[in-house]
Amino acid sequence: MLDPAVFGIHNSSVNLAANLVILFLVVVWLALVYWTYADARRRIGDPMLVGCATAASLFPFVGTIIYMIVRPPEYLDDVRERELEMQAAEARLAELGYHLCPHCDYEVEKDFLRCPSCMRKLKDPCRSCGKPLDPAWKICPFCEAEIGEQAPTATRRTRRRREVPLAEEATATSPVAADPRTTS
Repeated sequence: MLDPAVFGIHNSSVNLAANLVILFLVVVWLALVYWTYADARRRIGDPMLVGCATAASLFPFVGTIIYMIVRPPEYLDDVRERELEMQAAEARLAELGYHLCPHCDYEVEKDFLRCPSCMRKLKDPCRSCGKPLDPAWKICPFCEAEIGEQAPTATRRTRRRREVPLAEEATATSPVAADPRTTS
């Protein structure tokens, strides 16, 4: 029985070594195809791009090398974890009273009605007590006034001056009229 010669090699031990090298390269190539698929699934959210990366790795060794160059730098789980950490940090800062203007990202305090940087309106004042109100509130927590109703008008009592007739007022303030010698 004749062994088929690889690359025209007729020596059985050298032929065996060449067959083992070829087998090793095929196994490494298949492993790289699987690794590319598994890595792309962890790094890329779009299934179509995962399929394209896997198809590119079917070109022996070159496709996997190209994928390694252009692949996203971090895993999807790491991206999601970082976003959750950012949300948690923003929530902690909000609890501490650290707020940003939604228009210009300038640091504002929670009781500011307007942003000092961009001058945009942040909150409306209560019509009765003037404290800043959150737009979602239905009642002012400070004075218990309903947000939709008008503030009660303050009634001030005005002092009434004694009405003095014009003739009396003119004689009371005139120096000539006050002097009795000037009367005829």
